[in-house]
Amino acid sequence: MKLLSEILYGCPILRVQGDTHLAISGVSIHTYHVKKDFLFIAIRGTKTDAHQFIPTAIEQGAVAIICEYWPDQIPENITVIQVSDTRKAAGICASNFYDNPSSKLKLVGVTGTNGKTTTVTLLHYVFQQAFGSAGLISTVVNKIKNKEYPSALTTPDPVSLQEMLHEMVKEGCTHAFMEVSSIAVDQKRIEGINFTGAVFTNLTHDHLDYHGTFENYRDAKKKFFDSIGKHAFALTNKDDKNGLYMLQNCNAKHFTYGLKHQADFMCKILEKDFEGMHLRINSKEFYTRLTGTFNAYNLTAVFAVCVILGFDEQQTLTILSLAEPVRGRFQYYRTSDGVTGVVDYAHTPDALENVLNTIHDIAVKNEKIITVVGCGGNRDTAKRSLMAEIACRLSHKVILTSDNPRDEDPKEIIRQMQEGVPPNMKSNVVCITDRKEAILAAKQMAAPGDIVLIAGKGHETYQEIKGIKYPFDDMEIWKETDKQTLK
Repeated sequence: MKLLSEILYGCPILRVQGDTHLAISGVSIHTYHVKKDFLFIAIRGTKTDAHQFIPTAIEQGAVAIICEYWPDQIPENITVIQVSDTRKAAGICASNFYDNPSSKLKLVGVTGTNGKTTTVTLLHYVFQQAFGSAGLISTVVNKIKNKEYPSALTTPDPVSLQEMLHEMVKEGCTHAFMEVSSIAVDQKRIEGINFTGAVFTNLTHDHLDYHGTFENYRDAKKKFFDSIGKHAFALTNKDDKNGLYMLQNCNAKHFTYGLKHQADFMCKILEKDFEGMHLRINSKEFYTRLTGTFNAYNLTAVFAVCVILGFDEQQTLTILSLAEPVRGRFQYYRTSDGVTGVVDYAHTPDALENVLNTIHDIAVKNEKIITVVGCGGNRDTAKRSLMAEIACRLSHKVILTSDNPRDEDPKEIIRQMQEGVPPNMKSNVVCITDRKEAILAAKQMAAPGDIVLIAGKGHETYQEIKGIKYPFDDMEIWKETDKQTLK
């Protein structure tokens, strides 16, 4: 329990009606979480306006309401606080309710189009191995030390986020690493959080269905860097054309990393194959089980963060050399007849191109590359033809299939992808709507030694169709093809 007046500390208030010395048992932005003596914060979302659910929140037990516009017919015993921005208020109030947990952690946020999950997962791995006291918030899974919790969003809502950070502090975590999405920044989910550091991986075509323009998408990332204080650090990929832009007017201490341009932390790939890479980072060599240029960038960023946080360089590399690839990120399985399947989350044009270029780089003979790829429904439609064009340009055969069609017709999504198929590749492109059938067909097309890339869903264990999530795991389906081979 905490007094409402304490929870409101630092929150810009326009008007108050009622008692602010109430004892509050919880904070929520969702009515189905509201219980007796709760504070309910009404947020105007992209689809619904929670102000209409204020009566429901009161019925559930809310004794105080934060809103942007004054509600009708509020009982006299309910305290109402009007603010100009309930999104901002949610972060501040949740932080206060949970005793400002981020100020008790060394919390590093990672943003960028690609590489966020791998980077935060590896950072968690290093610090958990070294100190046994790290937290993780990612697209794939959330962790408090080694205990796992399911992840629904890349960056949770502000109340859930503060609650999770609070649990990390309670369990004795000293460091935490989290993905920071552009949408989360725009929706102020990270309001009220004190970051020790910010990391930028890269910026390519994604989320334009939400942001509208690439500039808006880029500037949402930059807002994250603009928000961190002078005692924090800002680490950016110098090889990305938007990397140094992130540091403009950023008050934190600046650091850079890269493979091409002179930077504070530099990496060179000495060797790479499916089993891993031999790298040199700042004159220190080590072997990693991860592979691909994109992973060389991720590993360099991880090394840089560890060194900036004061961790020993050699110990960092020793631990990194033991790290397994992140689930669904260039995860491969070679079938009994010698066909290599690669499952990767690549769901943006740049990520798909990076993965296919990596496959070309480590292919040693005349292996054929067969790509199975789709695009998600209710998302950025502009990238669909681009994804198909890249798959065709860098593969010998392509199967266009379903991803998570959500509320769209998967055949229409595939039709839009077909617009990117070059004329000279049309005979090498097959459209199979059923994703499982597409994966099985790719295996049948492949000869021993060939490589099948299954792109787009990576770690996901479901396929979302018309609001229902059906069990579906690309890697498990691929392994099933091996069982069929053995029969």
